[in-house]
Amino acid sequence: MSEYVLKVEGINKSFRQNQVVKDISFEVKKGEILGLLGPNGAGKTTVIRMIMGIFQPDSGLIRFDRDYIIDKKRIGYLPEERGTYDDTRVLETIVYFARLKGLKKGEAEERAMNWLEKMGLKDYARNKMEELSKGMQQKVQFIISVIHNPVLLVLDEVFSGLDPVNQNLFKEIIRELAAAGITILLSSHQMNLVEELCDRIFMINKGERVLYEALEDIKDKAGIRTVSLKSRKEISDFNLKGNNKVLNLQVNGKAASFQVLGNLSFDNILEMLPEDVDIDELSILKPPLHDIFVATVNREVL
Repeated sequence: MSEYVLKVEGINKSFRQNQVVKDISFEVKKGEILGLLGPNGAGKTTVIRMIMGIFQPDSGLIRFDRDYIIDKKRIGYLPEERGTYDDTRVLETIVYFARLKGLKKGEAEERAMNWLEKMGLKDYARNKMEELSKGMQQKVQFIISVIHNPVLLVLDEVFSGLDPVNQNLFKEIIRELAAAGITILLSSHQMNLVEELCDRIFMINKGERVLYEALEDIKDKAGIRTVSLKSRKEISDFNLKGNNKVLNLQVNGKAASFQVLGNLSFDNILEMLPEDVDIDELSILKPPLHDIFVATVNREVL
């Protein structure tokens, strides 16, 4: 049996006879980062709220650390709808929420200052929350979600509104938390960041599961490769062998790119290229998660 921290078993949820979650099942293992994906209105937030005990499923079960009781003191949650008290000071805000999770005041203050320093906010500890920028406030709310060293961390659109520098900081910290054994459920629309962080992907559309596998397995099953090359000389003629497998061929000066259907090997793709092309650079890539996401949603809509 796998060492899971969260196990969702056949949950369903309806609002006013509109079923928004339909027989959803998945599990998240210790130290794993699972990406929870789906278009707007797919049911992601409802699933998260059932995990957090905000909603109760109409049927099905949710197990936390092999128990059916959700222990909120052992869970960290950063909701998509942010919210803190504007007129309270940063350190006081963090300590208040840390004490709700069971930390004593002295320990809460010490951890809070360590996290503020890690997040580049040490000099703002005495500022009021309303004096911080949106990105700074998000850092404070992230600290609140992790200060008690949760077993499970649920992050809903954690990267929203962050600049590239702070996105990198958050990615680094999320990886550190997972390496320390914290289980992370990550919901985001920023596919490139999900792709960098997540071990497995669970995707829902119209309340139903459409993908649930390791990221690399999902990419392999997509059955398409993107090929880009640069030549040492101008490309005048670029007739590919096996044209029935080629899509979106583009040739521009010394560069060419195309997509090829099927899980072809590197050698197979090399054999497709014209013999007279003097290759300087060549890349063969699996499709990005963004393309798989769009294709999957469009396929489900049709």
